[in-house]
Amino acid sequence: MRDPDDAVLVLQSLRDLGLHLEIDDFGTGYSSLSYLQRFPVETLKIDRTFVDELDRRSENVAIVRAIIGLGESLGLSTIAEGVERTAEAVKLQALGCHLAQGYLYGKPLPAEALGLFPTDDLCSWQPLLTSVAS
Repeated sequence: MRDPDDAVLVLQSLRDLGLHLEIDDFGTGYSSLSYLQRFPVETLKIDRTFVDELDRRSENVAIVRAIIGLGESLGLSTIAEGVERTAEAVKLQALGCHLAQGYLYGKPLPAEALGLFPTDDLCSWQPLLTSVAS
């Protein structure tokens, strides 16, 4: 990221290979808004610090709502990181964020255990996401 012009070339080469690019931990650290203009990304991953206690902290709601709105207006997906409680998942869905990851859905697994999960997309995981909100 020290050389944004070079980063654009490298990231576009990865996209040309068919890889999907996300900005991890969006809203913290090096996730500058200028990257959204320059880099060929498809997804914003909402940092877990904003998801934590989302159902209890109005300032977190405001930040998450803004990130989701920014993603929508730019045609980007949003994924919430660090979802650990059902109440957080329900609040995220109410705010319009329909993709999430975190301990609520599963703990990290060794690579050999991934054979049980989809390899091409997350469509088969949809029941896991919607059953939490029910």
